Amino acid sequence: MAVKRTPFIAGNWKMNLDHLQAIAFVQKLAWSLADAKHDFADAEVAVFPPYTDLRSVQTLVAADSLPIAYGAQDLSAHDHGAYTGEISGAFLSQLDCGYVIIGHSERRTLHAESDAEVNAKVKAAHRHGLVPVVCVGETAEDLEAHGPSAVPVAQLRAALDGVVGAKGLVVAYEPVWAIGSGQAATPAQAEQVAAALRGVLVELCGEEVAQATRILYGGSVKAANIASFLREPNVDGALVGGASLDIAEFSSIVRFKKHVGA
Repeated sequence: MAVKRTPFIAGNWKMNLDHLQAIAFVQKLAWSLADAKHDFADAEVAVFPPYTDLRSVQTLVAADSLPIAYGAQDLSAHDHGAYTGEISGAFLSQLDCGYVIIGHSERRTLHAESDAEVNAKVKAAHRHGLVPVVCVGETAEDLEAHGPSAVPVAQLRAALDGVVGAKGLVVAYEPVWAIGSGQAATPAQAEQVAAALRGVLVELCGEEVAQATRILYGGSVKAANIASFLREPNVDGALVGGASLDIAEFSSIVRFKKHVGA
Protein backbone atom coordinates (compact mmCIF):
# COMPACT_ATOMS: atom_id res chain seq x y z
CA MET A 1 0.00 0.00 0.00
CA ALA A 2 1.37 3.41 -0.97
CA VAL A 3 2.54 5.73 1.81
CA LYS A 4 1.96 9.48 1.70
CA ARG A 5 5.37 11.11 1.33
CA THR A 6 5.97 14.75 2.27
CA PRO A 7 7.56 16.52 -0.72
CA PHE A 8 11.18 17.47 -0.11
CA ILE A 9 12.69 20.57 -1.72
CA ALA A 10 16.46 20.74 -1.22
CA GLY A 11 18.76 23.58 -2.26
CA ASN A 12 22.34 22.60 -3.05
CA TRP A 13 24.40 25.80 -2.86
CA LYS A 14 27.56 24.07 -4.09
CA MET A 15 30.62 26.35 -3.66
CA ASN A 16 28.63 29.56 -3.24
CA LEU A 17 27.84 31.87 -0.29
CA ASP A 18 30.15 32.43 2.68
CA HIS A 19 28.89 32.11 6.25
CA LEU A 20 27.63 35.69 6.45
CA GLN A 21 25.79 35.36 3.15
CA ALA A 22 24.37 32.05 4.36
CA ILE A 23 22.92 33.68 7.49
CA ALA A 24 21.28 36.42 5.43
CA PHE A 25 19.94 33.91 2.91
CA VAL A 26 18.37 31.56 5.46
CA GLN A 27 16.80 34.49 7.33
CA LYS A 28 15.31 35.93 4.15
CA LEU A 29 14.11 32.51 2.99
CA ALA A 30 12.39 31.90 6.32
CA TRP A 31 10.77 35.37 6.20
CA SER A 32 9.65 34.86 2.61
CA LEU A 33 8.02 31.53 3.40
CA ALA A 34 6.44 32.88 6.60
CA ASP A 35 5.01 35.88 4.74
CA ALA A 36 3.53 33.48 2.19
CA LYS A 37 2.13 31.34 5.04
CA HIS A 38 3.91 28.28 3.72
CA ASP A 39 2.79 25.07 5.39
CA PHE A 40 5.87 22.93 5.94
CA ALA A 41 3.59 19.89 5.97
CA ASP A 42 3.13 20.61 2.25
CA ALA A 43 6.86 20.56 1.55
CA GLU A 44 9.93 20.06 3.71
CA VAL A 45 12.66 22.59 2.94
CA ALA A 46 16.39 21.98 3.30
CA VAL A 47 19.55 23.83 2.35
CA PHE A 48 22.98 22.34 1.74
CA PRO A 49 25.61 25.07 2.26
CA PRO A 50 29.40 24.76 2.14
CA TYR A 51 31.07 23.26 5.22
CA THR A 52 32.23 26.66 6.47
CA ASP A 53 28.63 27.88 6.70
CA LEU A 54 27.19 24.99 8.67
CA ARG A 55 27.91 26.27 12.18
CA SER A 56 26.39 29.64 11.33
CA VAL A 57 23.29 28.02 9.85
CA GLN A 58 23.00 25.72 12.86
CA THR A 59 23.14 28.66 15.28
CA LEU A 60 20.55 30.66 13.34
CA VAL A 61 18.12 27.76 12.90
CA ALA A 62 18.37 26.81 16.59
CA ALA A 63 18.15 30.37 17.94
CA ASP A 64 15.14 31.34 15.84
CA SER A 65 13.51 27.87 15.79
CA LEU A 66 13.35 27.99 12.01
CA PRO A 67 11.54 25.08 10.32
CA ILE A 68 14.30 24.74 7.73
CA ALA A 69 16.44 21.62 7.62
CA TYR A 70 20.07 21.64 6.54
CA GLY A 71 22.83 19.27 5.65
CA ALA A 72 26.31 18.92 4.20
CA GLN A 73 27.33 18.48 0.58
CA ASP A 74 29.58 15.47 1.25
CA LEU A 75 31.28 13.54 4.04
CA SER A 76 34.24 11.25 4.53
CA ALA A 77 33.91 7.50 4.53
CA HIS A 78 36.24 7.61 7.56
CA ASP A 79 35.16 8.57 11.07
CA HIS A 80 38.53 9.99 12.19
CA GLY A 81 42.25 9.82 11.49
CA ALA A 82 44.92 11.12 9.12
CA TYR A 83 42.65 12.22 6.27
CA THR A 84 43.62 15.82 5.61
CA GLY A 85 40.81 17.93 4.24
CA GLU A 86 38.02 15.41 4.83
CA ILE A 87 35.01 15.92 7.07
CA SER A 88 33.76 13.16 9.37
CA GLY A 89 30.12 12.32 9.79
CA ALA A 90 30.75 12.66 13.53
CA PHE A 91 31.51 16.36 13.02
CA LEU A 92 28.37 16.86 10.94
CA SER A 93 26.27 15.13 13.56
CA GLN A 94 27.63 17.50 16.21
CA LEU A 95 26.41 20.39 14.04
CA ASP A 96 22.91 18.87 14.07
CA CYS A 97 22.93 18.24 10.34
CA GLY A 98 19.96 16.15 9.34
CA TYR A 99 21.13 15.24 5.85
CA VAL A 100 24.22 14.80 3.71
CA ILE A 101 24.49 14.64 -0.07
CA ILE A 102 26.43 11.60 -1.29
CA GLY A 103 27.55 10.74 -4.80
CA HIS A 104 26.59 14.01 -6.45
CA SER A 105 27.40 13.98 -10.17
CA GLU A 106 30.10 16.61 -9.64
CA ARG A 107 31.79 14.40 -7.06
CA ARG A 108 31.58 11.43 -9.41
CA THR A 109 32.95 13.32 -12.42
CA LEU A 110 35.31 15.95 -11.00
CA HIS A 111 36.67 13.77 -8.19
CA ALA A 112 36.33 10.35 -9.84
CA GLU A 113 34.23 9.13 -6.95
CA SER A 114 33.42 5.45 -7.45
CA ASP A 115 30.32 3.45 -6.59
CA ALA A 116 32.35 1.75 -3.84
CA GLU A 117 33.19 5.14 -2.29
CA VAL A 118 29.55 6.18 -2.44
CA ASN A 119 28.57 2.97 -0.67
CA ALA A 120 31.16 3.53 2.07
CA LYS A 121 29.88 7.08 2.58
CA VAL A 122 26.26 5.91 2.86
CA LYS A 123 27.34 3.55 5.63
CA ALA A 124 29.32 6.36 7.31
CA ALA A 125 26.26 8.63 7.21
CA HIS A 126 24.11 5.98 8.88
CA ARG A 127 26.75 5.38 11.55
CA HIS A 128 26.31 8.99 12.64
CA GLY A 129 22.56 9.34 12.33
CA LEU A 130 22.63 11.33 9.10
CA VAL A 131 20.14 10.78 6.30
CA PRO A 132 22.05 10.29 3.04
CA VAL A 133 20.71 11.97 -0.09
CA VAL A 134 22.11 9.47 -2.58
CA CYS A 135 22.54 10.94 -6.05
CA VAL A 136 22.34 8.78 -9.15
CA GLY A 137 22.19 9.72 -12.80
CA GLU A 138 23.49 9.24 -16.31
CA THR A 139 25.43 11.27 -18.84
CA ALA A 140 24.24 11.75 -22.41
CA GLU A 141 26.71 9.05 -23.45
CA ASP A 142 25.32 6.66 -20.81
CA LEU A 143 21.79 7.34 -21.99
CA GLU A 144 22.68 6.58 -25.60
CA ALA A 145 24.67 3.46 -24.76
CA HIS A 146 22.46 1.91 -22.08
CA GLY A 147 19.04 3.54 -22.35
CA PRO A 148 17.02 5.22 -19.61
CA SER A 149 17.33 4.09 -15.97
CA ALA A 150 20.08 1.46 -16.49
CA VAL A 151 22.93 3.53 -15.03
CA PRO A 152 20.93 5.12 -12.17
CA VAL A 153 19.58 1.70 -11.18
CA ALA A 154 23.09 0.19 -11.16
CA GLN A 155 24.41 3.12 -9.11
CA LEU A 156 21.63 2.76 -6.52
CA ARG A 157 22.24 -0.98 -6.21
CA ALA A 158 25.93 -0.31 -5.58
CA ALA A 159 25.22 2.50 -3.12
CA LEU A 160 23.00 0.26 -1.00
CA ASP A 161 25.16 -2.85 -1.07
CA GLY A 162 25.27 -4.15 2.49
CA VAL A 163 23.15 -1.26 3.81
CA VAL A 164 20.64 -3.07 6.01
CA GLY A 165 17.10 -1.83 5.49
CA ALA A 166 18.32 1.52 4.09
CA LYS A 167 16.54 3.28 6.94
CA GLY A 168 16.78 7.03 6.61
CA LEU A 169 17.35 7.50 2.90
CA VAL A 170 16.56 9.99 0.15
CA VAL A 171 17.37 9.22 -3.50
CA ALA A 172 18.02 11.99 -6.00
CA TYR A 173 17.88 11.30 -9.72
CA GLU A 174 20.00 13.87 -11.54
CA PRO A 175 20.35 13.36 -15.29
CA VAL A 176 23.82 14.78 -15.88
CA TRP A 177 22.82 15.73 -19.41
CA ALA A 178 20.19 18.12 -18.01
CA ILE A 179 22.14 19.79 -15.19
CA GLY A 180 22.87 23.44 -15.92
CA SER A 181 21.68 23.07 -19.49
CA GLY A 182 18.43 24.90 -18.99
CA GLN A 183 16.78 21.86 -20.55
CA ALA A 184 15.20 19.64 -17.91
CA ALA A 185 14.18 16.06 -18.45
CA THR A 186 10.48 15.71 -19.12
CA PRO A 187 8.24 14.72 -16.22
CA ALA A 188 7.62 11.41 -18.00
CA GLN A 189 11.37 10.75 -18.24
CA ALA A 190 11.85 11.58 -14.55
CA GLU A 191 8.93 9.33 -13.59
CA GLN A 192 10.25 6.42 -15.65
CA VAL A 193 13.58 6.49 -13.81
CA ALA A 194 12.02 7.21 -10.40
CA ALA A 195 9.69 4.22 -10.78
CA ALA A 196 12.65 1.99 -11.68
CA LEU A 197 14.57 3.26 -8.65
CA ARG A 198 11.63 2.55 -6.38
CA GLY A 199 11.51 -0.95 -7.81
CA VAL A 200 15.14 -1.43 -6.72
CA LEU A 201 14.23 -0.22 -3.24
CA VAL A 202 11.38 -2.73 -3.06
CA GLU A 203 13.76 -5.50 -4.06
CA LEU A 204 16.59 -4.53 -1.71
CA CYS A 205 14.78 -2.99 1.25
CA GLY A 206 11.21 -4.19 1.15
CA GLU A 207 7.91 -2.57 0.26
CA GLU A 208 7.56 -0.50 3.44
CA VAL A 209 10.95 1.19 3.16
CA ALA A 210 10.57 1.65 -0.58
CA GLN A 211 7.20 3.37 -0.23
CA ALA A 212 8.48 5.64 2.55
CA THR A 213 11.64 6.71 0.66
CA ARG A 214 11.46 10.03 -1.14
CA ILE A 215 12.86 10.17 -4.66
CA LEU A 216 13.87 13.61 -5.92
CA TYR A 217 14.48 14.97 -9.39
CA GLY A 218 17.41 17.33 -9.98
CA GLY A 219 18.34 19.00 -13.25
CA SER A 220 17.40 22.53 -14.36
CA VAL A 221 14.53 22.70 -11.85
CA LYS A 222 12.61 25.99 -11.85
CA ALA A 223 9.41 27.38 -10.38
CA ALA A 224 7.90 27.09 -13.85
CA ASN A 225 8.42 23.30 -14.10
CA ILE A 226 8.48 21.97 -10.53
CA ALA A 227 4.74 21.26 -10.31
CA SER A 228 4.79 19.14 -13.46
CA PHE A 229 7.44 16.89 -11.91
CA LEU A 230 5.65 16.59 -8.59
CA ARG A 231 2.45 15.48 -10.29
CA GLU A 232 4.26 12.23 -11.09
CA PRO A 233 3.53 9.48 -8.54
CA ASN A 234 7.16 8.51 -7.89
CA VAL A 235 8.74 11.98 -7.88
CA ASP A 236 8.64 13.35 -4.33
CA GLY A 237 10.64 16.56 -4.57
CA ALA A 238 13.63 18.26 -6.10
CA LEU A 239 17.34 18.72 -5.59
CA VAL A 240 17.74 22.31 -6.80
CA GLY A 241 21.08 23.76 -7.90
CA GLY A 242 21.40 27.24 -9.38
CA ALA A 243 17.81 28.25 -8.71
CA SER A 244 18.31 27.62 -4.99
CA LEU A 245 20.59 30.68 -4.83
CA ASP A 246 17.72 33.00 -5.81
CA ILE A 247 15.45 33.49 -2.80
CA ALA A 248 12.38 34.49 -4.82
CA GLU A 249 12.79 31.60 -7.25
CA PHE A 250 13.59 29.03 -4.58
CA SER A 251 10.69 30.07 -2.36
CA SER A 252 8.41 29.82 -5.41
CA ILE A 253 9.69 26.29 -6.03
CA VAL A 254 8.99 25.41 -2.38
CA ARG A 255 5.46 26.84 -2.66
CA PHE A 256 4.64 24.92 -5.81
CA LYS A 257 1.17 23.92 -4.61
CA LYS A 258 -0.14 27.45 -4.10
CA HIS A 259 2.06 29.61 -6.26
CA VAL A 260 2.44 27.43 -9.32
CA GLY A 261 -0.46 25.05 -8.96
CA ALA A 262 -0.39 21.29 -8.84
